[in-house]
Amino acid sequence: MLKELHITTGSRTEFVDITDKIRAVVKESGVKDGLCFVFVPHTTAAVTINESADPDVRKDILDFLNGRVPRDGSYKHIEGNSDAHIKSSALGAGLTVIVKEADLVLGTWQGIYFCEFDGSRERQVLVEVMSR
Repeated sequence: MLKELHITTGSRTEFVDITDKIRAVVKESGVKDGLCFVFVPHTTAAVTINESADPDVRKDILDFLNGRVPRDGSYKHIEGNSDAHIKSSALGAGLTVIVKEADLVLGTWQGIYFCEFDGSRERQVLVEVMSR
């Protein structure tokens, strides 16, 4: 089952917790045991798994990325968003999560995040759930 989620971002760079949206797709799929594939079809956005208990972790990651890959670097790309492309490539466009007993297998503190690096925008996340 392929499902398209719509994400609205409000900042140039931000992490949006999409764990509950992904869990809802898994439940809707009816798959008890299998795999959940999450893919971001954008070159200036990414998806990652990280801590969901402390929002400062998201801020720390964004601060690190923005410090190492500044928006105003000496890039050649004419659109002025090379930093977003680099950050997207560093984190990646997709991930796979195990599904067990109709739920995502995530650690106690883990959440799934849509990573915006060129917002604010309307974005899509594609989710495919497959049984084994």
